[in-house]
Amino acid sequence: MEKRYFEYGDEEIAYLKAKDKRLAEVIERIGFIEREVHADVFQSLIDSIIAQQISGKAAQTVWNRMVEGLGEVTPERIAAAPIEELQQFGMTFSKARYIHNAGERVAAGELDLEALREKPDEEVCRDLCALDGIGVWTAEMLMIFSLQRKDILSFGDLGIQKGMRMVHHHRRIPRDLFEKYRRRYAPYNSVASLYFWEVAGGALEDMKDYAPKRRQQKKRS
Repeated sequence: MEKRYFEYGDEEIAYLKAKDKRLAEVIERIGFIEREVHADVFQSLIDSIIAQQISGKAAQTVWNRMVEGLGEVTPERIAAAPIEELQQFGMTFSKARYIHNAGERVAAGELDLEALREKPDEEVCRDLCALDGIGVWTAEMLMIFSLQRKDILSFGDLGIQKGMRMVHHHRRIPRDLFEKYRRRYAPYNSVASLYFWEVAGGALEDMKDYAPKRRQQKKRS
C-alpha cells in the first residue's frame, strides 16, 4: 500500500513564518516534514486508541500483532473478535473493550466514519468522543492523521506542550497562553503541530526544554 503523508506546502509555511519569528527559524532549520497519515478512518481510530498512553514503538508492535492476527483491521473483523482475543495482541482489557465497541458501532452503521469528512471540526470531535474510550486528544489525533484537518492544536498533547516551551522559551504553557498561540497559527495549527513535535523529539539538538526541573525528595534516614 502506498504511503500517504500530511498535505501542506508553501502557502501554509509562508503564513506561519509571517506570524511567528521563532517558529519561522525552526521551519527553516527543519525543512519540510513528511508525517505519515492513515487514509482509512476506522484503522486510524483503532490505531489512536492503541496509542493512548504508550510509546509509539509499543503501539506499532500491538498494531502489527493485530494485523497479523486478524488479517485486516475492519469494523466487521474487530466486532467479531472476542475482547479477550483483542487483549492478547498486547493491550489492556479496557482498550480491547473500547476497540471492540468501536467495531460494533461502525459495523452496525451507528457511526458513519466517512461522513465525518464533511463535518466541521467541532462536530467531528463530538461524534468521536461519544464512543467509549475516546477523548478529545484521541479525536484530535484522528482529525490530523486521517482526516488531515489543517487547524488542530492539541492542548492535551505532551509533545506539543514540550515543543512549544522549547521554541518560545516558556517554563509552562497555561491554557490562556496556549490559546494565544492557537489564534496566532490559525488556520494552520496542524502544520505548526508537526514542527512542535519535531522539536520535542530532538530534531534541533541545541534547543532545550525550559520546564522547571522536579526537585528530588531527600531520603529520610
